[in-house]
Amino acid sequence: MNRIFGYGNKKNHEQLLKESNQAMNQAQQGLQTRMSKLDTEISQLNMQLTNIQKRLSLIKSPLGQRPLRAQALKLLNKRKKLEQMRDSLDNQDWSMTQAQMMTDTLQNTMISVNAMKQNNAVLKAQYGKIDIDKLEDMQDEMVDLIEKGEELQNALNLNTVGDVDDIDESELDAELDALAEDDLGQDLLDTGNMEITESGIPSYLSGSVPQFIDEDQPKENDSVNKALESAQ
Repeated sequence: MNRIFGYGNKKNHEQLLKESNQAMNQAQQGLQTRMSKLDTEISQLNMQLTNIQKRLSLIKSPLGQRPLRAQALKLLNKRKKLEQMRDSLDNQDWSMTQAQMMTDTLQNTMISVNAMKQNNAVLKAQYGKIDIDKLEDMQDEMVDLIEKGEELQNALNLNTVGDVDDIDESELDAELDALAEDDLGQDLLDTGNMEITESGIPSYLSGSVPQFIDEDQPKENDSVNKALESAQ
């Protein structure tokens, strides 16, 4: 029944907007064609009026100017009507342009709304795959593992390094003095253990005297020998 009376096959909003845009475009093209023809006719009337004005400037007699002035008056009336028609068409074209802009805005709005709906559907599908309870359980397990790791480190004394600030200045001075006394006693002990030869010369000086390359070797040896003999 609906098809018989013309109510079948209802169109959606997108189809209606598309057909509306096509109809407006065709109507605007027709208006532009008609306005272009009117502009051409108005231009021709202006050329005729210009020629009449030139002819009137050459005629000095009012009687001679009367026919030309009557012709110019008719042309002016015709041009005025054509200009009124053109203004009316221009107003129609502007109204249709505004309607077209509103239609485009509505179409863009619908496209944006549809895109937002699709985006929301995708987000819902993605978030629906996430189990909040499992996520919370996993976080609790991570916290437990971190606490167990800290307990293991404490058990192995990995984090029990001595604090240097526990030693005060007096203890530091006493330790340094003790180290200095140990070094001095060791030097005295090394000196007491040094052997003295019969000639009174320390053991590390006994034996042959080293020879130096830059000096005269025979003279150096003689002087050293004499010094040894005098010491004996």
